[in-house]
Amino acid sequence: MMCDDARLLLHAYLDNELDAAQSVAIDRHMQGCAACAALHADYAQLHEGFARASLYRRAPDTLRKAWSAEPVVPRAVRAHRAPVALAMAAGFVAALLLAAPAWWYTLHRGTGQSVDEVVSSHIRSMQPQHLMDVISTDQHTVKPWFDGKLDFSPRVKDLANQGFPLVGGRLDVLDGRTVAALVYRRHLHVINLYQWPISASASAQDVAQWHGYTVIRWTDEHMRFVAVSDVNESELRQFVQMFQGTTQP
Repeated sequence: MMCDDARLLLHAYLDNELDAAQSVAIDRHMQGCAACAALHADYAQLHEGFARASLYRRAPDTLRKAWSAEPVVPRAVRAHRAPVALAMAAGFVAALLLAAPAWWYTLHRGTGQSVDEVVSSHIRSMQPQHLMDVISTDQHTVKPWFDGKLDFSPRVKDLANQGFPLVGGRLDVLDGRTVAALVYRRHLHVINLYQWPISASASAQDVAQWHGYTVIRWTDEHMRFVAVSDVNESELRQFVQMFQGTTQP
């Protein structure tokens, strides 16, 4: 996790609003980053200060009485307000009905997994002993390892000559189903490439950003692929292009 990512999530971390993977990632980051740890201490002190009872002030009785009093509205004004309120409510409901399908399609795109779920899985894989079940740079070792563990055969490609060496693989879970996760490296960065079979035959690339991570999704020959990493977008696009263009042995 980078400092920019950690600082974006510190307030949610203090309020216990993060999932377990994100909380662990921030804990690990602060153990090795004095600046973020100091910022967390400042936020925690401020958080504690706002919670002190001494800051509470009771509103004067005159103000409380004026606030709770029922306003007197002339009958003509009430009659005018009723159709306006109904029209506004109807417009709001109509807007929801129109926007909901577009929102659902944008979030899921028919893939069954959201961007934050993929990034959370990527972050979780960075915990000790979680990144790889099989460690090998040889695709002929990694691919057979999945035999009998999945109901499909994943595509495993060697991209070392293109600057993205294969280092291993593991089983993972997305949207409640077991998927294959191939692990590649780009210098000091990790690229997780998830894949599993779906009914759709093909789809164009879909690129999304989430707290400093890039996610690229596409479908090819009834196989869904999701690549995620903290490398810059252009390098992850290059990785995807190399994986798509390399002939599988």
